[in-house]
Amino acid sequence: MLCFPRPVWLLGLLLSALTVFAAEPPPASAFVQVRGRDFITPAGEVFRMRGTNFGNWLLPEGYMWGFHNAGSPRLIENAVAELVGDVSAAKFWRQWRDNYVTRDDVRFLRAAGFNTVRLPLNWRLFVTEHAPFRFEGPGWALLDRVIGWCREEGLYTIIDLHGAPGGQTGANIDDSRARPLLFEDPAAQQLTIDLWRALAARYRAETTVLGYDLLNEPIADYHNPKKYNPLLAEFYRRLVPAVREVDPHHIIFLGGAQWNTQFEVLGPPFAPNLAYTFHLYQDAPVEKSIQRYLAWREKTNVPLWLGESGEESDDWVEKFRLVLEKHDIGWCFWTYKKIGAGETVATAPAPADWKTIVKYVNTPRGEDFDAIRKALPPLETGRRALAELLENIRFEHCHINAGYVRALGLNPAPAAPAAPVAR
Repeated sequence: MLCFPRPVWLLGLLLSALTVFAAEPPPASAFVQVRGRDFITPAGEVFRMRGTNFGNWLLPEGYMWGFHNAGSPRLIENAVAELVGDVSAAKFWRQWRDNYVTRDDVRFLRAAGFNTVRLPLNWRLFVTEHAPFRFEGPGWALLDRVIGWCREEGLYTIIDLHGAPGGQTGANIDDSRARPLLFEDPAAQQLTIDLWRALAARYRAETTVLGYDLLNEPIADYHNPKKYNPLLAEFYRRLVPAVREVDPHHIIFLGGAQWNTQFEVLGPPFAPNLAYTFHLYQDAPVEKSIQRYLAWREKTNVPLWLGESGEESDDWVEKFRLVLEKHDIGWCFWTYKKIGAGETVATAPAPADWKTIVKYVNTPRGEDFDAIRKALPPLETGRRALAELLENIRFEHCHINAGYVRALGLNPAPAAPAAPVAR
């Protein structure tokens, strides 16, 4: 078993959040809060999220690159390093994170009518690679920056731990080792608790942060729910109080087991200012598809929020959005931007040599060094394709999918940015 030092969170507070403790956070009335089945703004109004996700930014997913044999961040990173080498790959990822989400992206979202952005995180960007672990890494500055942009433009943000230490889902989407080891490794559990405490300490006074989505889509349905579901419920009951010790005011969202679909195992709310978040894919866009969640809301009398859905036709998206809004459920559709694909807000054009890159990455070769060597495209092809990709993902080079944005009831071509909303 790995051994992490118990006071990791103290190191995180000292290194990442000292300024937060310099002053007490504003009173609870300055934050969006849970009241019965609703989210209530500081002005006392009911708030419904109209949001998107910055997926593929701080936690890349292979399918959004066209990759089948490199689905997780670790495998995508390996593929990029094979194409251009470790040093150039490190530079590529720095530029990727700078270019994929910019102030222009945030400004467009606000002008189009969105009011919320969910921010999926990979824990590896916030913690040093080797023990003794410290809460350092590029993720902190990137998160600060995007939250600052959202504050200035009048957008709320939701911090989502998409990939937790050990892996909470046991799939490519959490950058795990293909099992939900978070629930079987006490060291990973402690590091997750400590990371959330460091995040909560850093942002406890930030009113533009609407809340914390503790674990994205925990426990895939093929990972023995009978074994893992009770462990999820037990872990939430440790994690929530730990966050509350640091941050008393932000909403905490609990995602259900089996891809954010099963809430019964979690039981009713066990802490104040708690809400539930569900995800829905590949179902019919009709009321029957959310009946189980409506029943859960009726039973628990707390708000529901759709954290992910979509990747469907414009017609499907519009029909499902209307179903959600009929039942007063806010939403953040997945996802904001993809490479060379529609069914999203913005599409980044695929580079000219992208088919060559995709063919290489998707060629089965295992760990055979000679097979990798023989399959590699020319170095200049890899360099050219990745350099073009870094340009194409910038907002000014992306195509806004007007039909998709209209399906969300929003404006795909705002004449000018809307005035920021005062917090």
